[in-house]
Amino acid sequence: MLKLTRVVLMVMVASLVSAVSLHADVRTQERTQVKFEGALGRIAGMFGGKAAREGIVTTVALKGDRLMTSNDMTGEIIDLAEEKIYQLDMRRKSYSVLTFAEYRRQMEEAMAKAKDETRDEAPAEQGSGKEYEVDFTVKQTGQSKTIAGLGAQESIATVTVREKGKRVEDGGFVLDVALWMTTEADALNELTAFRQRYAQQLLGIDPAQAQADMRQAMAMYPQMQKALERFRAEAGKLKGTPLSTVMTFQVVGSPQGDDTAEKNDAPPTSVGGLLGGLGRRMGRGKTAEPTTTGTPGRSTVLTSTTETLQLGTAVAAGDVAVPAGFKEKK
Repeated sequence: MLKLTRVVLMVMVASLVSAVSLHADVRTQERTQVKFEGALGRIAGMFGGKAAREGIVTTVALKGDRLMTSNDMTGEIIDLAEEKIYQLDMRRKSYSVLTFAEYRRQMEEAMAKAKDETRDEAPAEQGSGKEYEVDFTVKQTGQSKTIAGLGAQESIATVTVREKGKRVEDGGFVLDVALWMTTEADALNELTAFRQRYAQQLLGIDPAQAQADMRQAMAMYPQMQKALERFRAEAGKLKGTPLSTVMTFQVVGSPQGDDTAEKNDAPPTSVGGLLGGLGRRMGRGKTAEPTTTGTPGRSTVLTSTTETLQLGTAVAAGDVAVPAGFKEKK
């Protein structure tokens, strides 16, 4: 499912972003950390190890038709000329190879499975009779700072989901995204251009066709179509490339939530159970385990932080090749 999500994001980038290819090598390093709050956070802290405490540092190197993304545990090389994906196990010093055709087949199977699961769940969802609305806002805060040696300005994008005709304070969720944008990192456009080419070769469509297909699909869901139109209008306020992104997901509870139903919830015995319980609480307008947010009635579920640590254009051929000593898994 993670693979499918990544490809969907690629299609969105290809259809919504117009990048200028500079034909330059690019090398970046960034740190990503996800922090869960409440009981889920305690579980993540117990079993997540160093990655949960300090985050994961990822290196991205682009040279010609090859892009390598790697951290201490895993890596991936995308080769557009060969139409192959090399998946690396950094700890076992091994790798496997997928052709674009094999990857497409896996995606088709995953999409078919997801479609079947959605069909099975549809009657229960339709029985709720609830409709939801999505709002987007973007604002510039006027704050600035230096990241990886470049000047960046802060913009905050907010996504709000609420039941149709009601306020978010009556139950829903809010996603705040703090974006530190720079107009000084032109080389990063090359990464966007590469991913566009990858989406085109992998899926066999061009950005214009992807955008047309998306419009046709969204026409079936008027509320989502309105939300996307609002998003595009607001996203036009963002200028530059993000060097740091901080996403905060908050659940908003109703002061008149269903306490009886909450008492009848069985204690969760797994991470899946915790997430399921969170979903039920959202449906009843109840919040997750309280955390300090500064806004009454809101509980922070998780915070995700990604920050660029280094940015350069010096990339050697070995930086985008399978490391020496790695053996192919048959």
